[in-house]
Parts: sequence; structure tokens; C-alpha cells
Amino acid sequence: MAVARDTFNRRSLGPTLNADVKQARVLMVGAGGIGCELLKDLVKTGFGEVHIVDLDTIDLSNLNRQFLFRQEHIGKSKALVAKEVAGAFNPNVKVVAHHANIKDSQFHVEWFRSFKLVFNALDNLEARRHVNRMCLAADIPLIESGTTGFNGQVQVIKKGVTACYDCTAKEAPKTFPVCTIRSTPSQPIHCIVWSKSYLLNEIFGTSEDQASLDLTENEDNANEIAELRKEAEALRKIRESVGTEQFPQMLFDKVFNADIARLVSMKDMWKSREPPKPLDYKTLMGQASEALARKDEIIKDGQRIWTLEENLVVFNDSLDRLSKRMLKLLATRSEGSPKPTINFDKDDEDTLDFVAASANIRSYIFGIEAKSRFDIKQMAGNIIPAIATTNAIVAGLCVLQSFKVLRGEYDKAREVFLTPFAPQRLLGTDRPRPPNPDCPVCSTFNTTVQVDLSRATLNDLVEDIVKEQLGYGEKEFALNSKAGLLYDPDLTDNLDKTLGELGIKQNGFITIVDEDDDDTFVNVVISIQEATLTDKPIKGLEVDKVPTIPRKPKKVIPIQSNGISQTNGNRATDGEAPIKDSKKRPRDDDGSPTAKKAKNNGDNEVVVIDDDIGTGAIEILDD
Repeated sequence: MAVARDTFNRRSLGPTLNADVKQARVLMVGAGGIGCELLKDLVKTGFGEVHIVDLDTIDLSNLNRQFLFRQEHIGKSKALVAKEVAGAFNPNVKVVAHHANIKDSQFHVEWFRSFKLVFNALDNLEARRHVNRMCLAADIPLIESGTTGFNGQVQVIKKGVTACYDCTAKEAPKTFPVCTIRSTPSQPIHCIVWSKSYLLNEIFGTSEDQASLDLTENEDNANEIAELRKEAEALRKIRESVGTEQFPQMLFDKVFNADIARLVSMKDMWKSREPPKPLDYKTLMGQASEALARKDEIIKDGQRIWTLEENLVVFNDSLDRLSKRMLKLLATRSEGSPKPTINFDKDDEDTLDFVAASANIRSYIFGIEAKSRFDIKQMAGNIIPAIATTNAIVAGLCVLQSFKVLRGEYDKAREVFLTPFAPQRLLGTDRPRPPNPDCPVCSTFNTTVQVDLSRATLNDLVEDIVKEQLGYGEKEFALNSKAGLLYDPDLTDNLDKTLGELGIKQNGFITIVDEDDDDTFVNVVISIQEATLTDKPIKGLEVDKVPTIPRKPKKVIPIQSNGISQTNGNRATDGEAPIKDSKKRPRDDDGSPTAKKAKNNGDNEVVVIDDDIGTGAIEILDD
């Protein structure tokens, strides 16, 4: 007699949970390091239907840890290949692949609501925040996961029950002082940041997008900031020559000759360090004939550190490729649309080659060690080397936590931390943190409205939805979107504009902020769902489904302590009542503060007062 495929799952999980798993329709966002391991676990566990969303394609560097992919898959969609390979592990599981961006309009709130559970297996902050927000809007549980080298973490997120991804501030990307980047680089990363965040943006992007440069002006760097802006203007003139034969030399002469010569002229800057060496384009090109003949071979070899001449060849070739892309974008740009840009992507060979070659040429000028394109890809993409075993452990932990979610046992869920170098244990666990009442994302009230974006005006939203259906009435409130402030009592210019004209799109969010001091509503987030409506251009909530919006809790102003214990220097020992001050007038009622208890730390120097009324006084004893 043949044994059923899920016999051992049924024995391990129990018949009820096993049935829930087999019926569950789940979403997995990301099919990379964690995603490959997680998809394998989901399929082998027998989840009924698994949807995968990933925009990325398979790269050679993925093959050392993303085990679903092979050499023949390079260049193909991660989501589609993952479905094909993992689907064979268990034919009873339906695997659906989406080679797309999770932020696309097709993945709207209602689509998220069709899932029992969502798994995040992403590698970037912006996408994680988007999925977190969509799951909160859809009120669908999310299991968030991530790895950094040997460390990993798994977190269960459920609206109103646990903290969300944005309840705690996330570390901002590291910035570098502009003086170091522009004038005195001393490490390869300084040259890489210059090439990626400054030079590439000035030529093919937007000069304002310099998040990795610290442009804070002070008396020490004011001249350098001014010079930076002057050079940016010169570079904008050079970018007008994009696509011409003179373009590569014009750019080279500017950033690797003229700018360097200007730095060398500042004698005081080089008293204690070796000055940079300007390069001459024509001289270097005369030495690069051999490298030029081997151009294709050089570009394919990203593991080796290129020579100066080889870097020049790659520099010119990448500029040619990027110039052709820019000219094509300009030719297809519609009237009135913003000027197209090309931004750095670690998986974009054209931008990566440009950043690698530019950074290495600059490194040579300043006497800094050059790096291979492979190393530069890691550094420029802020990639911490991934460990296959870490991914596998974290994926397994995600599935274990999903069992608790399917049972609805959020009180038994755990935040799990993988810390192999911690002195205590490999896996550390903690109870899920409660939601942060001040979180701008999950402390809000969510609702959904269907609109015809081409017809519905902001006034329709304000009058029909906000004031009438949501009950704001005569309250003062403001409306915000991703683009900024749309409406408040002093800003009414946008009321007659359509939501489409205001940049509101499918899956967009509009936040209502109650500005009344009394009976203040929590922030309300409206999820915009585009629809073709025949009657009114905006469809509100059903009459029987109009929500009751929670109120913001009133802030309790803490009693400010002046640093002096309330016993006025009369200190009671353990077990004794506090000594009353005879100079104080007794209260008429019996509502005197609860007695405080002093705790001696054993050395008679510091006594911490347990204070029930919230002063939190610490008394320092002076013997």
C-alpha cells in the first residue's frame, strides 16, 4: 500500500495544521538567497499555492548560494526559473511566478488580501517598507526576514498585534564627508562613492541625487562646497556633448586632469601626503593600443584588477553604451515629461563598468589600491557577502513561525535572531514587540476607496469621503501623499484638480491628519484603487461598513523632576515610612502620593527611589 505524500507532515504537524497548510495560499516576495531556500521549504512542506514575485534576473554571482539556479539559467527571470525548478519538488503544490516589480499597480491591496500569509525575502529597504505597508493595509500577516553575513533575523508582523517593520528606525546608509570624497580620498570606497554618487549622477542622472555625499556646509568646508557646485555646472555643459566623438575626452580631461591640477595647486593640502597626479588623455590612449585590441576580453574578465590602460578602454566603452541609451531615452521622451536619467544598479553592466573604471582611474591618480569589478560591485551595491547556510536557517525559521500564524497563535510567535558569534547561543528569541503607538505606518487606520483617477477631483475626496463618510465634518485636517501636502485649511488650490493630475496612482496612499486638538482621530490612510465608475467618479464605503475611527490617546505630560528627591533630604530606610516634612501644609483629602520605597545598592552611595507617580528620582548620597 502506497504511503501518502504528506503522511509524515501530517504526523509532525497534526491533521488540523497540515490541512491548513495544504489549503493556504501564500505570497513570497523575492527569489534570491533567502527566497530559494524558502520556496524549497514551502513546497516541501506542502503549502497549497505559492506565488513568487521578483523582478531580478539570474547573475553568475548568484550561483554560489541560490541553489535553484544553474549556469544555463544566467540572464533568465529568477521567479520563472524558481517556479520551474522548485515546482518539481512537489507536484501537489501550485507555484505561480510573477516576473515583475512588487510595487507595480497589478499588485494592489485587494490582491494582497487574497493571501493567507506573506513572506518577505527581500534585500532592500524600500521594497520591504512597501510590502509592510501593503500587508498592513490589507490586514494580512507578514513574516519579515533578512540576513547580514552570518547573522539573520525573522519577525512576525500582524496589524494591531505586533510591531511592524517601520515601528523602529532603520539605520541610514553610511555617508562620507564631501571633502574626503572630492579632494582627499584615501581608500578605494572613497573613489567608488565619488564615481557612483557624484560623477555618474552629474552626467547621466540628476545632480541633486548625492545621498552618499555629506553636503553639510560649515566654516571648514564652505570653499569646497562652493567648488563642488561650480564643477557640477561645468559637468552639465559636458553632458550636452553626450553621444559625440569628443565626449569621452572632454569628460576625462575635466575630471582626471583639470580638476586634479586644481587640487595639486593647493600646496597646503599636500604637506603631509602625496599629491595626486593628473593624467593626459592623448598620452594614455597612445599607451592603450594593446588593451584596445583586447577590449571584449577585458570587459568579460571582472575578477581581475585591470591596468590603468585597461580601465581607460572600459571607461570609453561604457560611456559609449550609456550615451546610446541616453540618446534613445531622449528620442522617445514624450512632451512635458521629465528628462530621462540613468541611475546606478549593481546588476546593470553599463553603469557598473563606468563606476568601476572611473573609480580605478581616480584611485591610480591618488595612489590608492585598485579593485576588481567584482569587488567594486559588492562595495558600490552595499552588498555584504551572503552565506548559504544562514539563508537556509532563516528560511526554516520563517516556516516554523508560519505554523503559529496559521493557527492564529500570535502570542506564541517569536522574533528570532541568528547570531553565531554570540557567547550564549546560536539562536536568540524574544516575544514580539507590541506596536509602537507613534509609528507613522501601523498606528494609522486603513481604508480603501475606489476612484476614477481621470474624473475624481480632490474636492470629491474631501467632501464625499473625508467629511461625510469618515465623519470629519467640520474638523480641521490635512491630506498628504507621497508627493507632499495636497490640502489643508490654508491650501485649497488643489481642490478642483483631478487625483491623476496630483500624481495619485493605482495603489497610492493618501494620509488624513486630524489637526483638531480635541477628540483627535488617529491618522487615516486611504488606499486608492482605480476603477471604471459609471455614476460618481468616486465610490465610497458601503453604508453598513462605515468605520469608527479610533482616537489618539491623550499625551500624559510627565512630571518634571528638578533632580531633588521629594523627601526634601529626609530619607527613610528600608521598611520605614517616609519622614513627613512638618513645614508642609497637610492635604484636606486623603489623596496623598503613595509612599516611596528606597533601595540601597549595598555601598550606601546611590539610592534609587521607586516612585509610583512618575518622577523617577535618583538620590545621590554624599557621605
